[in-house]
Amino acid sequence: MAKIRRIRLKSRKYAPVPGDSPGSVQIYEGAREPKINAYAYNGSELYCEPVSSAEELDRHFKKYPSLTHWIDIRGVGNLTLFEYLGERFGIHKLVLEDISNIHQRPKIDEYDNYLFAVSRMLYINADLEIENEQISFILMKDVLFSFQENYTDNIGPVIQRLRAGKGNIRISGPSYMLYSLIDVIIDNYFELIYKLGDDLETIEELLYRRPDKTLMFQTQSIKRAMVMIRRAAWPERDKINDMIRSDFKLLNKTTRTFLKDTYDHTMQIIDLVESYKEVISSLIDMNLSLISNRMNEIMKVLTIISSIFIPLTFIAGVYGMNFAYQDPQTGEILKHNMPELYSENGYLYTLAGMLVIGIAQMLYFWRKGWLSNK
Repeated sequence: MAKIRRIRLKSRKYAPVPGDSPGSVQIYEGAREPKINAYAYNGSELYCEPVSSAEELDRHFKKYPSLTHWIDIRGVGNLTLFEYLGERFGIHKLVLEDISNIHQRPKIDEYDNYLFAVSRMLYINADLEIENEQISFILMKDVLFSFQENYTDNIGPVIQRLRAGKGNIRISGPSYMLYSLIDVIIDNYFELIYKLGDDLETIEELLYRRPDKTLMFQTQSIKRAMVMIRRAAWPERDKINDMIRSDFKLLNKTTRTFLKDTYDHTMQIIDLVESYKEVISSLIDMNLSLISNRMNEIMKVLTIISSIFIPLTFIAGVYGMNFAYQDPQTGEILKHNMPELYSENGYLYTLAGMLVIGIAQMLYFWRKGWLSNK
């Protein structure tokens, strides 16, 4: 028998501090300390160094001045790092605030010397919870910064391609790296949607066997997940469309060409989500209908049983009144007070009459088709 993995949304609480000035960086509770990997590469060279401080990051840039850099930052729980980025690279404080505020919607902002973008990474963790993780990007002339909330390796395929050195990833600059990371994020949407779609097929199969209210709860949980995907995919589509149409000089022609393919993927995701939402609605309606039909069958059986026993109960009630046939004081015969009570075989005749009535009712219900399951 098919089983459903109990996939659920991971609950996250976020309470912004009221009254804070715009651009103030707030490190949220539970934020992880950054782990930084600095990549320097071109068509023939690749260097990867773990970095633990701002000074080491400066030395990395000075060590490879002519190469393209990708700074992979996982964890946003260090205020000193944000201060360094603001001072060293002139990053606007509103951008730094958006990176630390992990509840941003996908968007793109253009500044004079850099481009800021936000995406939502959706995936299922080891506890079968759907994570909704923010990934932020700062694209500069020869540098790309990426910021993840957690230490997860969902961008591993991009790192593998970078190490392999095949294709355009090493020769098309940091904007192509930005495209590659966004593309792998979108691919994770497909994986999540297909997993949820498999669960919907399992739910449909179980509904035909035996409808159950737990199936409706699981269907509703999947619906919430689809809504979350839709809330991430729609602004992601708009963001990619803006990148394609933008005249920003750091987005080269090669990157724009490949972004069109990613835009098509976002449209496919939106279409899939809308299709699955219709399937979910039909499954919920079917579940309610099957449960209602099952209840109707139960009520039909109970109604038939009640209809059979109503006349029998009436007969038993009449002869259970026990009005005396003879006055115990005067000895007078009371002719209208149930003379049948003293019939020689009255008890057997009454039972036989009740049996005949019950059988007659069953035959009547059978001829009417009320005993059929159809």
